[in-house]
Formats: sequence, C-alpha cells, structure tokens
Amino acid sequence: MSAAQAQTTTAPRREKAYRTRGSADIMKPSLPGLIGKYALLILILGIMVFPFLWQMSTSFRGATENIYDFPPSLIPAAPTIDNYANVFRAIPVLDYAWHSLLVGVGTVITNVVFATMGGYALGTIKFRGKWIVLAIIFSTLLLPAEVTLTSQYLTVKSLGLANTLWGVFLPGAIAAINVLLMTAVCRMIPPDTLDAATIDGANTMERLRHIVWPNVRGMVSVVALFAFIGAWDDFLWPLVVLSDPANYTLTVGMQYLSSNFAANPRVIAAGTMIALVPIIVLFAVLQKQFFRGVEEGSVKG
Repeated sequence: MSAAQAQTTTAPRREKAYRTRGSADIMKPSLPGLIGKYALLILILGIMVFPFLWQMSTSFRGATENIYDFPPSLIPAAPTIDNYANVFRAIPVLDYAWHSLLVGVGTVITNVVFATMGGYALGTIKFRGKWIVLAIIFSTLLLPAEVTLTSQYLTVKSLGLANTLWGVFLPGAIAAINVLLMTAVCRMIPPDTLDAATIDGANTMERLRHIVWPNVRGMVSVVALFAFIGAWDDFLWPLVVLSDPANYTLTVGMQYLSSNFAANPRVIAAGTMIALVPIIVLFAVLQKQFFRGVEEGSVKG
C-alpha cells in the first residue's frame, strides 16, 4: 500500500476519533460548571419550597410564638395542632372538601372524555372549517378568565344553576388548552394506521378505543391531573356563583378564616395547609404513573 493510500485510509479514522473525543469533552461538565448548576438548582428549590415550609411551620406554632423572627425559624419551639382544631371548629371542612371533590372528579371526567374526542377530530379528521375551529379555540386562550366572568355567570344563572355545584362545575367541564394538547398528541398517530382500521370495518368508537386511546394515555394523565388541580384550587368562580355557605367549596370556605381570623395568621396558615395537602398527596401518589404515562404516550411503530 502506498503512502498516499495509507493516509487516505487513516484520515477518516482520525477525524472520527477526534469528533468522538470532542463530543465527549463537550458533554462532560467541568467541576465549576457542575458546582454552579447544583447551586442554581438549590437556589431555585429554596425559592419555591421555602414559602410552603414557612406556612406549614406557622400552622404548628402556638399563640405565644413570634412568627416574624428574622432570620426565620422553620421549627416551632412548641408544636401544637390547636390551629387545625380551630379551623375545624370554625368551618365544616369535611363538607366543603366533599364539594370540592365532587367538582374536581366531574371536571376530570368531562375533560378527559371531551378533550380526547375533540383532539381526535381536530388531529386526525379532515373537514372544512377545521382551521377556523382551531383559531376560535386558540382565541379563547388569549382572554383572561376575568373577561368572560360576567357572561359565564349570566349563562349559568339563566340555566337556573346559580348557587349550585353544577354551576361551579359547568364552565370548567372542558378546557381549550386540554383540547389543544390532545389534538397535538393525536396528530402523531400515523394516518395509515387509522386508514387500515377503517378498511377493516372499525367504526369511530372502535378506532378511539383500540388505536387512539393506547397512544394518548400519557397526555390523558396530564390532562386529568391538571384538571383536578385546577378545579380543586379554583377560588374566584365559586366565590361568584355561590351565595349559600352550605354549598361552598373548600377554597371559598377558607376565605371565612381570612375575614374572621385576620389577627391570627396561624389559623389561616392551618387552613391553607388543609386545602393544599390533598393536592400534594395526590401528586405524590400519582407522580410515577404521571411521568411513566408521558413516556409511554408516544406512538409506537
């Protein structure tokens, strides 16, 4: 083999090895970069978690403890559950939580069903005016909820659902963002697969059950979780539509604490924790299914 041929043969090898070493060096973080990355993560974690920890600490503090010490102390000197007992004595917490649960479960069911159907239609079916429908759905996301509050209330009142849990539930029965999310994931389904099912005689419901559903379960878990959190945490709309304290949801019922225990932030903090803990427990229990569902939601060839 001549020298020119040997050089021609070894040149691509040296170039490949150089690219491999170079990419490895780029991907491998330096020690200062690694320290800076974790320092930034710890800072962000502290900013996000500290208010929750401080609120939880305040809810366990006794009446004689100063909650405004600086630097703040997160460990109560004499922990007590009297603040939680005061919350349960002041308002019917279990009744209000049951109302919030009913609204939340209903919101999850309707969002999952209608968003899946709407996403299937917009993502896989060709029809006239489809882009007009998408534009209308997009436009609803540009308006803040306060803009449509009056029209929603007049609609609910005309239906005779004012001061009822049905009135609280109805506006959130389907969210535009959920339809768009399901539309995006339905577009990833290969059209040939749906066409083959149609040729084999599958109707719309069979295609939804056997083809669409297995491929969108990940996004469905996202829609379900955030639909429940949004319904559970909603405050403004239930406050507007409900006038009878017997029908209050938990977030609206907690407002009673702010007006009657304004001088005692410990009781208010206890009420906040009571309203927040179910969401934390729900996400802690379902987080594996949530992230696994997102990973498994991609279409498999």
